[in-house]
Amino acid sequence: MATPSSALQRPTAFVADAEADARFNARKQRLVWRRRLLPLAAAILLIALWQGVVVYFGIRPFIAPSPLAVAYTLVDRFGILMQNLAPTAIEALLGFLLGNLAAITLATVFVHNKTVEEAFFPIVVLINTIPVVAKAPILVLLMGNGMEPKIAIAALICFFPTLVNMTRGLSAVNPQTLELMRVLSASHREIFWKLRVYNSLPYLFSALKIAASTSVIGAIVAEWIGTTTGIGALIIEATYKFDSPMLYATVIVGASFSVTFFFVITLIERLVVKWEPQAVH
Repeated sequence: MATPSSALQRPTAFVADAEADARFNARKQRLVWRRRLLPLAAAILLIALWQGVVVYFGIRPFIAPSPLAVAYTLVDRFGILMQNLAPTAIEALLGFLLGNLAAITLATVFVHNKTVEEAFFPIVVLINTIPVVAKAPILVLLMGNGMEPKIAIAALICFFPTLVNMTRGLSAVNPQTLELMRVLSASHREIFWKLRVYNSLPYLFSALKIAASTSVIGAIVAEWIGTTTGIGALIIEATYKFDSPMLYATVIVGASFSVTFFFVITLIERLVVKWEPQAVH
């Protein structure tokens, strides 16, 4: 039977626990808002500094426009910007899918056949060292002047980081776990899907986040050669016309799409991957 003193102590303990939880949640909420507000405050500060430098030094608009001029261009020519963003987004997305699918497939082959990896991996590295501006004209000559070479360039840029990360992820399984599955008579297919693929997902999403940005870069660079539509073509046109507000607005639109793509992959990663990759011993 509880004594009167212990009965009086329990509510006090409960209140203390509730207060501790409240303080912890409040501190956690402050940290969340801090992470959100600090980048926003830094961006506002940089924009204000940019505006101040342009006004104070009287920089001409064709050299460096003010943020207000860029904002006006974004609103006034929003339709043109979105019209040119559409083909670039399609090229980047298709290149992203094609390049990563090819990389995942080849990484699977590499993990199951070391001879193929030793034979072809140096060739893949060699192809990756060729600059994008050198690959683009070759692909335009081979594929024509449509969307195909732009998609191919975006795919090539996505391919190598995903191949390296996926190969490492499929290979970096815990030896004890691998031996246990073999003792339990697991088939090669079960080991692959239940152990290797599971272990490789954090590595894969790290590569996909890189590819989300680089695919957009690849599509834009590819559009500099032989096209009249897209963000890349709009950048070239604005440069030749010394239309700096339009140039800056185009760059902002392309960068915004790239950032959005990156955060979509990050959100998918948070929903799918809820563990850390196993350490290699």
